[in-house]
Amino acid sequence: MSIYQNILVAIDLNEEADQVIQRAHQLALQSSAKLTLVHVTEPLSYAYGGDMPMDLSSIQTELYDQAQQRLNGLVQQKQLGEVDQLLLSGHIKTEVHRVATELSSDLIVVGSHGRHGLALLLGSTSNGILQGATCDVLAVRV
Repeated sequence: MSIYQNILVAIDLNEEADQVIQRAHQLALQSSAKLTLVHVTEPLSYAYGGDMPMDLSSIQTELYDQAQQRLNGLVQQKQLGEVDQLLLSGHIKTEVHRVATELSSDLIVVGSHGRHGLALLLGSTSNGILQGATCDVLAVRV
């Protein structure tokens, strides 16, 4: 029996995502686990509080399309094979927790900057994912 069966990898689509994906992929291979990558884009209205006097939908669509291309590129570049990809829009920690529950994930893998102090250790996003998780969370130092 493997330790993990469903691994959810919450990634930012920056250059540090490679390290996080690599570690999660190794764990999935060792455990014969299913691997799912998730990236959550926060709506632009979150940043501006919905008070922008212009329609941001075309910009949001372009950002979504670019994120999908980057996610597809990472999967191909890392030669991950059969891996599910989810590109969602919403609040990051809320969406990661929701998906982890829906998929019965038993491990969430996130990136973490190795700063000092508990609050800085994981960063606000990683810490938020850790705090509400109902399964194990692995913070990969990036």
